[in-house]
Amino acid sequence: MNWYDKRFHSLNYELRKTFKEKVFKLSLDGGFTCPNRDGKIGTKGCLFCNERGSGDFTGSRNNSISTQIIEQKNLLSTKWPNGKYIAYFQNFTNTYASVELLKSKYYEALSNSNIVGLAIATRPDCLSYDVLELLNEINNKTYLWIELGLQTINENSALLIRRGYNNTVFEHALNELRLRNINVVVHTILGLPYETTNDMFNTINYIAHSDIQGIKFHLLHILYNTDLYDFYMSNKFKLLSQDEYINLIVDFLELLPPNIVIHRTTGDAPKNSLFAPLWSANKRAVLNGIDKELKNRNSYQGFNYK
Repeated sequence: MNWYDKRFHSLNYELRKTFKEKVFKLSLDGGFTCPNRDGKIGTKGCLFCNERGSGDFTGSRNNSISTQIIEQKNLLSTKWPNGKYIAYFQNFTNTYASVELLKSKYYEALSNSNIVGLAIATRPDCLSYDVLELLNEINNKTYLWIELGLQTINENSALLIRRGYNNTVFEHALNELRLRNINVVVHTILGLPYETTNDMFNTINYIAHSDIQGIKFHLLHILYNTDLYDFYMSNKFKLLSQDEYINLIVDFLELLPPNIVIHRTTGDAPKNSLFAPLWSANKRAVLNGIDKELKNRNSYQGFNYK
């Protein structure tokens, strides 16, 4: 397989292939909330979620979308003065508002210079027909992908982490998006409380044989001031070691078909909020470890895909 210097189909490779140059994501806070926080299905959010709604590195919701884009462009301009950008609506649920409000924010982002597409993170239970039709309209005009937080297919784990929907809701949302030819990126979390290696393999096998176009692998981060922190202090479930995580990622890359784009092989957590696993703060070591293990195995994405 030829994905530049990687043995897997990285997002960097996919965007360079599509746009013929380097493309950056600009993480935006659209000012939305979540049905798992506003009382519609819950008030505490998912077990692992912090007060920023998994958006610790976004712009400030006190600023307009255009201002956030300009600020983030300026941060990148010294190294990459002429880049192209994907406007990434990242934290909370970015389809959870009126269609009119969603449309105004999405198109405001697209109106900025050198924005070549949108990435929108949301929940599968927040895709009404009208929202789907708006996304279809945008998909016919620009580059778009939708991110869905599946995390696991283990229904007991989903209840424990307060995901708030069952697997059939995810499958329905995926089918509706794909009927409109909209690309879908799925989030999964490795190391959820009490999940076995077999549980995680089941989730990846399910994803590998679903009609998705991208995946994000996350390690379970325990952050201070979250319900997950309190749960861990009371239950002390097993955490993955760095070597275990690296080997699992390589195992799972081998199971995925070569066409699925790997958007992440590990996530970020703010170091001042991270309680455990502390080894994950050295992200470069984890990424290098994954590359090294693939090389040691003389393996690549799709090696064991059937």
